[in-house]
Amino acid sequence: MLRVVAPARARKLAKVPFVELADGRLQGVVSSGTDIERVYVSSVTATTHAYHCSTNNNRPCGGLRGAPCKHLHALADEAVVQYGVDRVARYLRVEVDDTVATGRQVLSRMDTRHEPTPAAVVFSRFLRHLAYLELPASPAPLPELQWFPSTVAGR
Repeated sequence: MLRVVAPARARKLAKVPFVELADGRLQGVVSSGTDIERVYVSSVTATTHAYHCSTNNNRPCGGLRGAPCKHLHALADEAVVQYGVDRVARYLRVEVDDTVATGRQVLSRMDTRHEPTPAAVVFSRFLRHLAYLELPASPAPLPELQWFPSTVAGR
């Protein structure tokens, strides 16, 4: 059975509606600060510390000027809220001490470099999560999730 880890703290979803540690990256979706209809897909790769940020249709973020942009900082900060600083640092393979408390501080401990990555996979995962929010509440299993093992004996 898979263990579900509770969030370190409750998150506000308006700025960073989707954040995950998956596929060897810290990745997620960050709302634009200027256009309510625009979102950015941001990611940092664990092994190489390569980062990227672009709109969901692969237009590069204008804030990428040789260092992580504000969207990447927001993503890292929300990852720390969601998972805790130790788990994020461990996942990204970053050495931290007790003085590190934010995602921005975790990023500052990394030797980062820019490397373009496609946004489609992460954005698609975000849209899939949104689709689950639109489903009416029901105790019946969802057909696409029936591959999860049963948690009740005799089923």
